[in-house]
Amino acid sequence: MLVGYLGPKGSFTHDVATHSFPTSERIAYRTITDVIKAYENQEIDFAVVPVENSIEGSVHETLDYLFHQGTIQAVAEVVYPIKQQLLVAKKDRLIRTVYSHPQALAQGKAFLRAHYPNVAMEMTASTAYAARYVAEHPDLEIAAIAPLAAASEYGLEVQAKDIQEIEDNYTRFWILGAKEPAISETLSPALQKVSLALTLPSNLAGALYKGLSTFAWRGINLTKIESRPLKTALGEYFFIIDLLNEAPDLLQFAYQELDSLGIQTKVLGQYQVYTLKENGMEKR
Repeated sequence: MLVGYLGPKGSFTHDVATHSFPTSERIAYRTITDVIKAYENQEIDFAVVPVENSIEGSVHETLDYLFHQGTIQAVAEVVYPIKQQLLVAKKDRLIRTVYSHPQALAQGKAFLRAHYPNVAMEMTASTAYAARYVAEHPDLEIAAIAPLAAASEYGLEVQAKDIQEIEDNYTRFWILGAKEPAISETLSPALQKVSLALTLPSNLAGALYKGLSTFAWRGINLTKIESRPLKTALGEYFFIIDLLNEAPDLLQFAYQELDSLGIQTKVLGQYQVYTLKENGMEKR
């Protein structure tokens, strides 16, 4: 079985792919879009991609591709703790530029402003690409924000540990595929959820209210709602909602009511949520 992930080795997505599929062959791709396209082209059996961070919000590249271009669904979700490290080729050297993924740079911005106020920040496709770049240019006055695993993967030193602005920092990762995978026992099952994209009719007054009411009066709990541009005209949006899937039969009736209202529904995923175990306990 082949599993694709946002690489290279040492990225958080690589960690999630390793925890989820420890015995499978894993293939790194440069961008989230590349991972999803590899699945669409049947190059891999499952794709592991980030979808939302607890600090920085949704990963729009993932959600927009799945809504606008893909017919793929999430079949599992892994909630993974994020610890960001400032990595260098050699400690105690002047740092002029820090490289990382945009979300990692945002998560470490407060630390950088406090300790390296004049440093420049450069974006990369992933945290692990930043770490690899620093390793490939040991003579430059540069650093990377990346996972601890990237330090050992690329032979870097930890200049500063756990620099993320907020301690409780988690990222949701979706596993895309045709069926629910057999997840490693290092992960513990938690909730059952459904993620939907709703497109509202323009001629229905209170369309969003009426759409959400189909879930509310059935006692179906929402855990997220977010708007994204439809990319058709200014001011036109679709809405991403996450639901607890505690009553599948009621959810089917809600779909029927949405259809009667003229609200288009696209299922982005119906999945089990997993959390990472640590010493037999769930790490939340």
